[in-house]
Amino acid sequence: MSATANDLSLNADRRFIRKAMHAPLLSAEREQALALAWRRDGDEAALHELITAYTRLVIAVAGRYRHYGLALSDLVQEGVVGLMQAAERFDPEREVRFSTYAGWWVRAAIQDFILRNWSIVRTGTTAAQKTLFFNLRRLRSQIGEVQDGPMPPDGRRRVAEHLGIREADVERMDLRLSGADQSLNRPIGEDGENEWQDVLADDRATPEQTVLEMRDAVTRARWLEAALEGLTPRERMIIAERRLAEEGVTLESLGQVLGISKERVRQIEQNAMSKLRAEIGRRAGLAPDERLEF
Repeated sequence: MSATANDLSLNADRRFIRKAMHAPLLSAEREQALALAWRRDGDEAALHELITAYTRLVIAVAGRYRHYGLALSDLVQEGVVGLMQAAERFDPEREVRFSTYAGWWVRAAIQDFILRNWSIVRTGTTAAQKTLFFNLRRLRSQIGEVQDGPMPPDGRRRVAEHLGIREADVERMDLRLSGADQSLNRPIGEDGENEWQDVLADDRATPEQTVLEMRDAVTRARWLEAALEGLTPRERMIIAERRLAEEGVTLESLGQVLGISKERVRQIEQNAMSKLRAEIGRRAGLAPDERLEF
């Protein structure tokens, strides 16, 4: 945006705020009449007067969230959306002032906008995270913690106790708020030609390693199948139920099925495992004294 366009936008924002702050306040009776006219008759003129009178509330709430780095005009715009949602749902027969009711909707709309736009990484997806996001800075000030750098363990513990949440959640949000988003295409240094993505290591397996691992897995499965053929039927059953099943059964339950003690089941299992290790080790070319772990 050019300097001239930016100046025009700022001037428009100032005129809007000035006009909103000079809108006449509503008495409880006038507010009630406007709300009834809108709810019962769909009177858009009544809605416009109600919204205009309480736009100052939106501006006041939006001003509390300016330190999140978003334009005040955008915050006000979202707050007005919340104000209109409040007008749509407000029940004047409950004898509650519209400003009291609308305050919650305005804050919710502005907070949701901040959470969606503060970072490209989704933040505040749970109630605990949202509470932390909007209260951590204030709580750090209250307990005397400096705003720069990570919080010490004692500070995290005090914040967690105050909000009734886990200390690990406080630590993660503290780290999240301490650094802004950075592009991987950002140059390293002022005159650097390399970008940050150039120095990131890829810990994933290479295509060659993936192919070798898949081939080795197939080979090991074939060796295991052949080794199992060398066991007795009872040994194969115990190995299948104890080692190859997703949830292995207990020695005691197998003993009841086979009619033997659980100690005897353990002995048979150990003997079968020794046979499997020896056979697979032989196929893998290991020396007799080399132990195969699996």
